[in-house]
Amino acid sequence: MLDTILFDLDGTLLPMEQDAFIHAYVKQLCARYVPCGFEKDDIVRALWAGTAAMVRNDGTCTNEERFWTVFDQLPGGSGVIRDSVEEFYTGPFDTVREIVSPTPLSRQIVDTLRQKGYTLVLATNPLFPPQGVRTRLAWVDLLPEDFSLVTTYDNSTFCKPCPGYYREILKKLGKQAEQCRMVGNNPLDDMSAQALGLDVYFVTDHIENEKNLPTDRYPQGTLADVLAWSQALPAL
Repeated sequence: MLDTILFDLDGTLLPMEQDAFIHAYVKQLCARYVPCGFEKDDIVRALWAGTAAMVRNDGTCTNEERFWTVFDQLPGGSGVIRDSVEEFYTGPFDTVREIVSPTPLSRQIVDTLRQKGYTLVLATNPLFPPQGVRTRLAWVDLLPEDFSLVTTYDNSTFCKPCPGYYREILKKLGKQAEQCRMVGNNPLDDMSAQALGLDVYFVTDHIENEKNLPTDRYPQGTLADVLAWSQALPAL
């Protein structure tokens, strides 16, 4: 019986266009750390190399450990950046909200499902520290505490679309795949949960489909449709 809903964040619960988000994010990161003596190009290269390392992570260490192992190779060292991560994600990073299209739907969906007794998971790709996720959630009036589990780079050892990412969530929750529905806007990262037996729902407001994969095979609709079926689900 369905009793657990997994939600992607960026482009799903948090309406945004990915390219605009990345541009604004990198801009703020460089604005914060170039004055500390780092070269912009070095910061960007280290960021993407660290991110790629997390995406390739094989479960042998956390994504956090994998990221900093690579990012620490930044010319001049990464100590200043690592020591101020929390300050960055609660301060300069918050200005990235300017590219977001806030909606009350996300809060309404979460409230509806919680009131009905469903287990909720924020299954955002665990590339960010907890502070970065908390700040992004606040842009749509949500908190990490609204979810039973939030995947972040320090509590995860895989990334989407690796099957290990979803297996890790199921193990932490003590759930079977058939109890869960994954809701997301990326056919590669999010809909890959279907291969493990999870139900899936494809959100079409802000689609991310860089590989131009077919999407017509998935149940789909807008975030407003997600609210409608949330309201129609039985209470547990």
